[in-house]
Amino acid sequence: MSNASRAGTFLLGERRVNRMGYGAMQLAGPQVFGPPKDPQAAVAVLREALAAEVNHIDTADFYGPHVTNRLIREALHPYAEDLVIVTKVGCVRGADASWNPAQGPAELVTQVHDNLRHLGLDALDVVNFRAWGNMHAPGDESIEASFTALAELQRQGLIRHLGLSNVSSAQVRQAQGIAEIVCVQNHYNLAHRDDEALIAELGEQGIAYVPFFPLGGFTPLQSATLSAVANRLQASAFNVALAWLLQRAPNILLIPGTSSVAHLQENLEASDLHLDASTLQELEAA
Repeated sequence: MSNASRAGTFLLGERRVNRMGYGAMQLAGPQVFGPPKDPQAAVAVLREALAAEVNHIDTADFYGPHVTNRLIREALHPYAEDLVIVTKVGCVRGADASWNPAQGPAELVTQVHDNLRHLGLDALDVVNFRAWGNMHAPGDESIEASFTALAELQRQGLIRHLGLSNVSSAQVRQAQGIAEIVCVQNHYNLAHRDDEALIAELGEQGIAYVPFFPLGGFTPLQSATLSAVANRLQASAFNVALAWLLQRAPNILLIPGTSSVAHLQENLEASDLHLDASTLQELEAA
């Protein structure tokens, strides 16, 4: 069986994590809302991830809402010493499964305490502030008030490290004027490469870049070139896409999600897949 440690490591704050991690979003029900059809299968996926040396799990209390954090606690608490759980705040769910911004200081305080309670923690390893923008792309709004509120919670000891999600380079700089950040989580994959310059800037500062929707998310990656490369390498197209990300920059950390043990094992196989220079060029041109 493939192992997450084969993808190499990178520092996330002061914690060294394997670059192949796991995203818990798909453990919730359809539309990331409500409980999963089979909660015990979700628990099995989480335990299998840790057995494969995944030590970086991405979650949010608005997945479900509250579903994935409760599953993580059921499956993994008390947590392994080397496990880093990264969560997000800045959103709440409506009764109709809508995604709604909740970015005021008081709202963020409530969300942090909800994450602490549902995960069963006294302090959160990393909290990403999820800026709203236009939902899947950064905007130009100020994040000063929101990030300042989270920095205050960090000073109180409720948060160890801070990060950002769905942000522009300008918003990264604004946040860094308030507190240190250890990661940025933005939309990036083989077909969506707007953050090329930002990845390099963060790498120079030793800051992790964590692409969300690494396999396309709600619209899975479709590429004739990707399929051709996968066929030639006798690998899945998704594994090639993940391997490309791992080789794209050393500060990229992956958090592919799944609700299936078999699919988890398939994702982990990307840790063993090496793309030579000509294959990388072929994919770059796709």
